[in-house]
Formats: sequence, C-alpha cells, structure tokens
Amino acid sequence: MGLANLPRDRKEFLENVSRKAFYYEQEYHGCCEATLLALLESFNIPLTHLKAATGFAAGIGLRGLTCGALCGGVMAIGLIFGRSYEDYISHDPAKKRYVALRLAKNLVDRFREQFGGTTCKEVQTRVLGRWYDLWDQDQYRMFNEAGGHDPRGCPSVCGKAARLAAEIILDELSSRKA
Repeated sequence: MGLANLPRDRKEFLENVSRKAFYYEQEYHGCCEATLLALLESFNIPLTHLKAATGFAAGIGLRGLTCGALCGGVMAIGLIFGRSYEDYISHDPAKKRYVALRLAKNLVDRFREQFGGTTCKEVQTRVLGRWYDLWDQDQYRMFNEAGGHDPRGCPSVCGKAARLAAEIILDELSSRKA
C-alpha cells in the first residue's frame, strides 16, 4: 500500500501489521526494529530507515528506558508526517512538526493506557512480572525463561504497538482524504 492509497480492508491491514511486528520480534528480536519494519513494509516506506532503530532495543541500549516498540511507532509517524530537511532548514515550525508531535503524543497516551507506562522497565514488569537487565547474561537467560521472546512477551508488545501506530497513521490519512 502506498501512502496515497488507504487499505480496502482496514481490519485485515491492521492485523497484518500486528502479525509482522510480532513475527519479527519473536524471530529476530529487537523491539524497535521489529515494530518499525512492520510499519515500513505496510506503508511502503523505504527499508533503509530500519538501521536507525537498532540502538533503541529494550529501552534504548538495553537500559530499560523508553520502550523500543513505542519508539518504532513514533519513528514511523515521523517518517510519514514529520518535517523534511527542506522543511527544517526553511524554519517551517508549525504545521508539519505539529502534526507529527500530535500523533506521537496520541501513540504515547494509547501505549501508556495499554501497558501502564512507556518505559521498557514498566512494560516488562507488566508483561513478565519484573524488569530484566539484558546486559547481564544471567538476567538475559531469566528474561528468555520468563517468556521475553515468547508470544506473551515482547512479540506481543511489538504487535500491539505497531497496530496502535498503524491505526493512528490510517486515521490521519483518512482525515486528509475527507
């Protein structure tokens, strides 16, 4: 689907975005990359942007800060609705910047409502019962044993984050067509 065309079946489109993000996280890990890749593919955005997501895994550098899945959704919103280089250097501070910020805020608010917070620490605690420091090999092993990469763990978070971001993107695109 290109950005000019909205999907014919919104429900099927959203389920597909969610499935892709779930699969990528479960198979390859990297919550931000998984979420962003599902959105890039679904909205036909060049995949070259994926590299920017690498350092956001497990709360930015595996530190438990802002959830990588949330970051991936915000990145997709910025790629579609954010300012271009030309907008930036021409001091277009209002319209494009505001749209991306408004949509990112919407995603953050909906993500917080779904997961009880926006940090990897909060999300892992909600989903797995505690936060795991993935730099520590013993804790990384315990994370996996607790289901970190199982269907109820991070893949589920990525699927839900990608779906939330896709809903917000589709809603904005639909409002522009009206």
